[in-house]
Amino acid sequence: MTQKVAVLGTGKIGEALLSGMIRGGWAPSDLMVTARRPERAEQLRTRYGVTPVTNPEAAKSADTLILTVKPQDMGALLTELAPHTPADRLVISGAAGIPTAFFEERLPDATPVVRVMTNTPALVDEAMSVISAGTHATAAHVTRAEEIFATVGKTLRVPETQQDAATALSGSGPAYFYFLVEAMTDAGILLGLPRDKAHDLIVQAAIGAATMLRDSGEHPVTLRENVTSPAGTTINAIRELENHGVRAALIAALEAARDRSRELASGNG
Repeated sequence: MTQKVAVLGTGKIGEALLSGMIRGGWAPSDLMVTARRPERAEQLRTRYGVTPVTNPEAAKSADTLILTVKPQDMGALLTELAPHTPADRLVISGAAGIPTAFFEERLPDATPVVRVMTNTPALVDEAMSVISAGTHATAAHVTRAEEIFATVGKTLRVPETQQDAATALSGSGPAYFYFLVEAMTDAGILLGLPRDKAHDLIVQAAIGAATMLRDSGEHPVTLRENVTSPAGTTINAIRELENHGVRAALIAALEAARDRSRELASGNG
């Protein structure tokens, strides 16, 4: 890899990307980082052999800038970067809810911008990263973003109009599963199991179910029906889930997440 990449605002996700890129073949000498705290930058240098720089230095030197700061800090970062960013720099945004137009308005004319919504399983190389091209981004720019984010999981291209929906399903998605595991663990305790055993049972069930969903090629309805015997335990549980409106609650929850993503995009933080 000869392209120089800078990760700006290197938190947990940014560090996961650094680690993934190095495992994927990037030389540490081609990777730069910025961090708010000097001690954090030095920690990254020690851990990965990458080069700490300032944000303006990153803009001048790197071929690709990956912006991983919090959405509320993005405007100030772009103000700092704009005077130093050549128009041929690829800018990749990892900020939830911020459209590519926000970056294009604040950076030099024709700057290529790619928007990526990844999720926290990037920390274990099981991310789902949803990628959309801005107005000036070419297929080659999108491919470069895919090459970077593929080091920590899977990638999917979507039109930017679908990014808010993808954020609701995938960006926030892991939290819904953690919430479900938490509730099922409490149920296991109520049924008489120790917490650690309930946790282990549920986590392995989740891993097995996810693997079957990914690898079997079967529709989730078919997989559920395979577990659901007539007049058995599973159908009684499913009936209670339906009686309590769990399906409708999930749909409403994802709509709420989508709507919040739209609010963030419109600047109503």
